[in-house]
Amino acid sequence: MNKLRILLADDHQLFREGLANILNAQPDIEVIGEAGDGLEVLVKARKLLPNLILMDIGMPGCDGVEATKVIKEELPDITVVMLTVQAHDEKLFEAIKNGAQGYLLKSIRSRELLSMLRAAARGEAAITPVLGGHMLEEFRRLSQRPPRISEEEITALTKREQEVLGLVAQGATDQEIAQTLTISIHTVKSHMRNILAKLQLGHRHEAAQFALREGLISKVNK
Repeated sequence: MNKLRILLADDHQLFREGLANILNAQPDIEVIGEAGDGLEVLVKARKLLPNLILMDIGMPGCDGVEATKVIKEELPDITVVMLTVQAHDEKLFEAIKNGAQGYLLKSIRSRELLSMLRAAARGEAAITPVLGGHMLEEFRRLSQRPPRISEEEITALTKREQEVLGLVAQGATDQEIAQTLTISIHTVKSHMRNILAKLQLGHRHEAAQFALREGLISKVNK
């Protein structure tokens, strides 16, 4: 039986020793090395070629997120599972984006840890339930955000439409826009319809929100 070869990376030696004892007690798991910082784990990953790296998120020198990115770029077949002490770790999504297969709290029980590591080795996601809940919340939030306006969409607007959009973003009414640009209200409304159509937006309030969010006031007034 081929054992799951694990490299442990954590800057607390006592924690590593306890974790190594738990893992080595399993017939299908073997700890082949330990690292105390991000740079050391990079060196040992290249040398030992483990199947899986159990990586602390907050190591000195080079943190776990950056180490994960480098390892997945150089050695994509190595599975990386992150460890954190915080349920609301802000680096959760960055680590997943960099290629981490799992994200576990250090407070989980050893039985759950072993189950998660075996799952990660099979290619499954290994995420502590409470962290999984945070991920779902973030995905919902991101799915509700309107799409970003691209530079191509902005440059598709005429110079006059850009001027109108800039004034809308600053809260100007149609009458104020007409007075500022010395055009009729009918022309302002026509420009507004063109802006909404080109940017695929529903109404002027949405256009104003997008313009403010994307920092378009400075762009359209250049």
